[in-house]
Amino acid sequence: MKLFDVYPVNDIIIEKALGSHVWDDKGTQYLDLYGGHAVISIGHTHPHYVKRLTDQLHKVGFYSNSVKMPLQEELADLLGKISGKEDYQLFLCNSGAEANENALKLASFYNGKKKVIAFRKAFHGRTSLAVAATDNPKIVAPVNETDNVVFLPWEDEAALEQAFRDHEVSSVIIEGIQGVGGINVASESFLRKIRTLCDEHNAVFIADSVQCGYGRSGKFYSHDYAGVNADIYSMAKGMGNGFPIGAIIISPKMKPAYGMLGTTFGGNHLACAAALAVLETIREEKLIENAAAVGNYLMEQLRTFDKVKEVRGRGLMIGIELPEELASVRKELLQTHKIFTGEAKPNVIRLLPSLALTQAHADQFLEAFAKELSK
Repeated sequence: MKLFDVYPVNDIIIEKALGSHVWDDKGTQYLDLYGGHAVISIGHTHPHYVKRLTDQLHKVGFYSNSVKMPLQEELADLLGKISGKEDYQLFLCNSGAEANENALKLASFYNGKKKVIAFRKAFHGRTSLAVAATDNPKIVAPVNETDNVVFLPWEDEAALEQAFRDHEVSSVIIEGIQGVGGINVASESFLRKIRTLCDEHNAVFIADSVQCGYGRSGKFYSHDYAGVNADIYSMAKGMGNGFPIGAIIISPKMKPAYGMLGTTFGGNHLACAAALAVLETIREEKLIENAAAVGNYLMEQLRTFDKVKEVRGRGLMIGIELPEELASVRKELLQTHKIFTGEAKPNVIRLLPSLALTQAHADQFLEAFAKELSK
């Protein structure tokens, strides 16, 4: 049997990882500024994380949601305190797509409406409704197509107001910072406009925080910069530092009912142990503050390069837009300088490192970046 060939991959086999570094099977060390799509939030194989998971595995690795699990309640309590959303409710699942799928479904249960507003360049996942709300026709199969999703231009308040006049809107889903779309930051005024219109029309404001949440932006949720609360926040990637886990937190105005949502694996013992280890490390090592400080330093330095067209982002979610003639820079960073970064086509380098990235790591990247731009 062969693997189903859907991933373009680098010819690198990673055999060891620690902190912000990984090593291949030849012993070569790489600086990891991508974290496997923003997944590694507290650093590779963090000792507290490894111990939390190991200790839990020696007790019980899995049982379903048919029994009471104190770990889930412990996670809900700590997540509420660190995020500042203590009056919200937690539903645990397995991935970002599943989180957004449940968020959109719950919104429709809440107000009985069907129309979803999403935005150009949005990415919300690859499952049925999540992919229908994703602005990429190449990954939307015919069976996923629906007229229940309305795509609007990014940051267009007039178009948003018109959409609410034209449709019975169930929900508005928006990434606080678009990741796959090229690190586009939603303005505070636009997020506040969404909040106002949702309140006026009994629609649900869904804050997709799968990539831009969990402290990456310098606040727990990047939407928090707007000073308003969404009704549902979706999360996944950095939540488990590599262990598959996703979640939504839900406004107290939305009431649960048995059978409304469900999952077999979501919120299992190991997943909760991983998520607790992440939150405990974020709190003890002040990683949200570190993401803000190191991220701001990186962006300030990157804006001094003449050949850089634009630097976008917040905290340690950074997009570097380059001219087309410098499209090879990302490849050279990996092959020549042994630095992993991400991309958003056609010519944006994405930096999504661990929130524990140091200024010394940032300087290592900046030095390599400068060398490539000087060629």
